[in-house]
Amino acid sequence: MEEGRIESGRAALAQEELAWEEQLWGGEDSADHSGWFCVRTNPFPCPAAGCTFVAGFMTAAHLILVWERRDDPNLLHHAQRAKEVGRNPRIEEYDLSFGPSASYYAWEAAGGPVHGVRAS
Repeated sequence: MEEGRIESGRAALAQEELAWEEQLWGGEDSADHSGWFCVRTNPFPCPAAGCTFVAGFMTAAHLILVWERRDDPNLLHHAQRAKEVGRNPRIEEYDLSFGPSASYYAWEAAGGPVHGVRAS
């Protein structure tokens, strides 16, 4: 059978398709963002199919997004968007006990990866 040609009852896949591997995005160098600011929300489930993660903060790739300044325009924009969809946002000072975090700007510079998968 010719590679890539589909015949009745048969299919062939290129080896590259079988070797796909998920790469997790872990944020920057695990910096301590204590004292930065985050947006706490009502709990909401991760939208990825089959994922059981429930967020209580504005997150990306299951990391709490943080900003250095409480009045950062992007923080305020995301808090407003959360309000518009009924998530009851509250800007709070981030504490390490909340869970792993990532700077909003590091996340943006990484291409905005979601659900723990590096953006291609």
